[in-house]
Amino acid sequence: MTLSMPQEIEVWYLIPALRRELVSCFINDHKLSQKEAASILDITESAVSQYRSSKRAKQVKFTSPELKNIKKCADKMVKDSKNASKYMYELSVLFRGSETLCKAHRKHDAAVPKKCDVCSKYIQIK
Repeated sequence: MTLSMPQEIEVWYLIPALRRELVSCFINDHKLSQKEAASILDITESAVSQYRSSKRAKQVKFTSPELKNIKKCADKMVKDSKNASKYMYELSVLFRGSETLCKAHRKHDAAVPKKCDVCSKYIQIK
């Protein structure tokens, strides 16, 4: 499968992997039900179940420091669930240009060079 845009990798792989880790934090650390976890992330209980059983989002693996950031975000979401989408957006921005996202991009697009800098350089359009 070839996906040339980093944004596609973010939507198809990163965001589901973030949801998987958030669900894990909600249920294991905060002792929320699947229904409560689904409500915070505005997804179905079935999706929560699939994240928990690794039927979804198993392609992306996070480093320990990344998992700490995800856990901090989960804590914020539990305390302030009405702004969960804001926190989710902040997480996705945090991972733009990360090695984790680049690995996923390279895995799904053989044309991505080893020293790719597409995500890390911002181009100002005039």
